Amino acid sequence: MEFVRDKGSFIWNMALPIFLIFGFAFAFGRGDQQVFTVGIYGSGVDHPFLQLEDINFIEYDSLEVAQNRLQRHQLSLLLNLDEQSYAINELSAESRVVEQLFQGYAEDYSIAPEGWQRQAISGQAIRYIDWLVPGVLAMNMMFSGLFGVGFVIVRYRKNGVLKRLKATPLQPMEFVISQIVSRVLIVVLSASVVFSGTNLFLRFVMHGSYLTLLLLATVAVTSIISLGLVFASRIRSEELAGGLLNIVVWPMMIFSGIFFSLEGTPPILQQVANILPLTHFLRAARSVMLDGATLLEIVPSLLIMLGMTLLFLLMASLFFKWE
Repeated sequence: MEFVRDKGSFIWNMALPIFLIFGFAFAFGRGDQQVFTVGIYGSGVDHPFLQLEDINFIEYDSLEVAQNRLQRHQLSLLLNLDEQSYAINELSAESRVVEQLFQGYAEDYSIAPEGWQRQAISGQAIRYIDWLVPGVLAMNMMFSGLFGVGFVIVRYRKNGVLKRLKATPLQPMEFVISQIVSRVLIVVLSASVVFSGTNLFLRFVMHGSYLTLLLLATVAVTSIISLGLVFASRIRSEELAGGLLNIVVWPMMIFSGIFFSLEGTPPILQQVANILPLTHFLRAARSVMLDGATLLEIVPSLLIMLGMTLLFLLMASLFFKWE
């Protein structure tokens, strides 16, 4: 009966599985089993090959990004419709198979395949662990930042610690910032130890700067902790705090790209993912590690996370309640 009377926790325990089921169904429930992935750049021609339903076609606005995907074996074939050319990865068996399929399909429709210029790109496949490691570190930072700060403040409020602090000259913003600074130091230090220790054995691909990655992680942790403070600013029940924090945790777990890429998912889902701070961290972190992106190239992601941090801090200080 105590559990039922806690309406917030009860409702969330009913809503969470429903949310997960519908979320996965919307993102990955199309029911088709597409074996190959082909990248498309430009819109010069309407080739009948593009009508094949058994191939996952992904459109790219940047030719360089698409070529990088092909080089890493994330694409089986790349079609440049503006120049009527296609590119394959010579080291990929899938790429060679799709090339034969493309040429055979063109002959069936009396489209001369020699009219399309062939380009060959060489590149070894990126290990899944190299792609996954930023997601694992991000997940660790997310749980430490959200639940670490959120539960501590709620427990302080529940035990009367915040009530006693109210009698001091301490301002809400000062208390909020102190929580952020202490937690950022702990989370960044622990993430650095985990990354360095596992890197000794697995040797992750790292084409960028470690300092850039460290700066990026610091900004991301600050943003995530600030978000957790928004939820912990008024809540008194630890059960309700856990439920509300899960509202943020699970969408980021599923839709931010921790375990799998969002390429090929519905566009509206990708737009929703852009409002989550973890999405911008993962996008920038993988660019630094796998593509060698410089600090200037990830500035847009840094500015977005800094803007989110300022917004979350303002909300947390306005909504903060000592008792």
